[in-house]
Amino acid sequence: MSEAGQGAFIQAVKPLVDAMGGEMVPPDEAGPDDVVLTWEGAAAVAVRLPQLADSLDHILAALERRKGMPLAELDRKAKQEIVRGLEARGAFAVRHGVETVASALGVSRFTVYNYLNREKGV
Repeated sequence: MSEAGQGAFIQAVKPLVDAMGGEMVPPDEAGPDDVVLTWEGAAAVAVRLPQLADSLDHILAALERRKGMPLAELDRKAKQEIVRGLEARGAFAVRHGVETVASALGVSRFTVYNYLNREKGV
């Protein structure tokens, strides 16, 4: 593979790796849990995936950047939408996920559970 082609491939996948909180490393430095991406038959880059808890923190920080303010300052409706979106992404399967989200939103764990239950019609 040409260096230009490899560089273009790496640039193309970089936003995805950044969005999920991963790290790109040279393929020859890949560990057993890293994902090696190939392009045109050759190893181009290895992606080191984040731990799930780190990924949740990364998602919450990205949401704050997107909203342009701390999540705790959002209104109730916006916080409910965030909880629904996080649930769809599996955020509450992470150990201490509810506590982490509650802290970021400036609400109690009970409130997060209420938002989750309201969506399910409980």
